Amino acid sequence: MANPKIYAGAKLRETRRRLGLTQKDFAAKLGVSLPYLNQMENNKRPVSTTVVLALAQEFGFDVTELSSGDSERLVSDMREAMADPVFADDPPPLADLRLTASNAPGLARAFIELHRAYRQTHERLASLDEALGREDARAQASPWDEVRDFFHYCDNYIDAVDRAAEHFAKGAAPGGGGIAAHAVRALTKLGIQVQESDEAALRRFDPDRKTLTLSARAAPETRVFQLLLQFALLDQDALLEATLDLARFQSSEARAIAKIGLANYFAGAALMPYRDFLAAAQDTRHDLERLSQRFGASIEQVAHRLSTLQRPGAKGIPFFFVRVDQAGTITKRHSATRLQFARFGGACPLWNVHQAFETPGRFLRQLAETPDGVRYISIARDVSKQGGSFGAPVRRFAIALGCEVAHAGAIVYADGLDVSERQSFEPIGISCRICERISCHQRSVPPLERRLSIDENARGVLPYEVG
Repeated sequence: MANPKIYAGAKLRETRRRLGLTQKDFAAKLGVSLPYLNQMENNKRPVSTTVVLALAQEFGFDVTELSSGDSERLVSDMREAMADPVFADDPPPLADLRLTASNAPGLARAFIELHRAYRQTHERLASLDEALGREDARAQASPWDEVRDFFHYCDNYIDAVDRAAEHFAKGAAPGGGGIAAHAVRALTKLGIQVQESDEAALRRFDPDRKTLTLSARAAPETRVFQLLLQFALLDQDALLEATLDLARFQSSEARAIAKIGLANYFAGAALMPYRDFLAAAQDTRHDLERLSQRFGASIEQVAHRLSTLQRPGAKGIPFFFVRVDQAGTITKRHSATRLQFARFGGACPLWNVHQAFETPGRFLRQLAETPDGVRYISIARDVSKQGGSFGAPVRRFAIALGCEVAHAGAIVYADGLDVSERQSFEPIGISCRICERISCHQRSVPPLERRLSIDENARGVLPYEVG
């Protein structure tokens, strides 16, 4: 199979401007003519092999970034926005969306942001009785969604925070107990006393008394994680604030949520340091249970960490990671693969993540194919969180972790599965409105880009046929 041509004009321009080079100087270093570089930067020509090699040799550029998932994410997000009934009369073809994502990513992001503002305004009008008279009833991005998009478009990898956590972890003995003791020593040097208490709150810090209280009811890996999170908030404040300054959030609420998110990121990266964790993941063939035991982390923490291994020059397997609640609502999502999740609503009901609630404590394996023909291996498991006492509510979630089948040989969960047989793969989608499958028995709404045929004298699985 011939290698696909890479059109990465926006990435080339971004690289050149970051290096502070003119087109003439950049072309000279890449060994191409000025007109040829201009054509590549405007996506009129694909990036040549000569340029790919020169980028790696001259600038140490991670050439895998040229085919990163940015364009795919933008196309997926624009398609979902275009699935809104407001665009139903004349939706643009997929080719136009791909051209926009490649040539004008800034315009694509602005459109996505505009559609999100429209949706929120529409939702406020739908519940006008609640919004009426409120001073904050203005259309703006949800702080939670704004933060989620920040991590999404960073590939869920924050280099400065990740490296700082890895540096901190160098002084710790291996395993969760070692990093916990190291963190306690570090907090003690800051004058902070760490204690445990039989209370429901996972973590409580008293800045006046300089005491950090962790819940004895929580699982050991949760206590370690909360310990590292608090250390990040106290000792790494300058780094977290500098990262937040670069993000330019629209509201103080979004900035506050993002700061907790960055502290969480530091905690996960300290508990599972990048290079050690990447080597262990490759050694165990990404066995979540073995990694959990080795690093003293929970299954969810391990799965989430695997989805962040996108350091330039030392990337792991591109994984997608998602967590859903019992209603099917996506509460965490990230994808370094071509698979992108719906920004609004739940995940495809044919996906094995929904079945995980029915088989607690077990890993479910699934070979799946999306409408674009890309095939994946997905593993799902419930990660219900106990309340720690009788009568305390149990929070029920399920997670899914997966990658394209090209990486099946490096995944222990692919053992025994026939990835060469087309019939082994179950059809899944992203969102019903943009899913092109015409015979799905779980379809909730018709696809936007297809005509419907309704026969009042016949009824199949669906009350209509998709043309």
